Amino acid sequence: QVQLVEAGGGLVQAGDSLRLSCAASGRSFSSYTMGWFRQAPGKEREFVAMITFSWRGGNTDYADSVKGRFTISSDNRKNTVYLQMNSLKPEDTAVYYCALKGSALPGRFDYWGQGTQVTVSS
Repeated sequence: QVQLVEAGGGLVQAGDSLRLSCAASGRSFSSYTMGWFRQAPGKEREFVAMITFSWRGGNTDYADSVKGRFTISSDNRKNTVYLQMNSLKPEDTAVYYCALKGSALPGRFDYWGQGTQVTVSS
């Protein structure tokens, strides 16, 4: 059973930085994609960033709203993915979820974490 545990959320001021982490356990994959999503109150969950690994190498992708401010990275030795969030804005306030699928191809994510709250005050 795959488990994803997020950490690193909190309350910060606009312009501050936070680093979220997502530790995966329970199974290993030769190819995989880990992503970060977020859901603000009253809004639908939206894509933030993702990182893929396969025999072709690694790749990252970001939502336009976070490009240049957020960076996704991974430490495969620790089975952990990070989301470095800089220049945070009040509109970044949301519950952030990490997700995992055992493929580098497009498709739905199979495993989800419990979420971590990020609140950015103006």
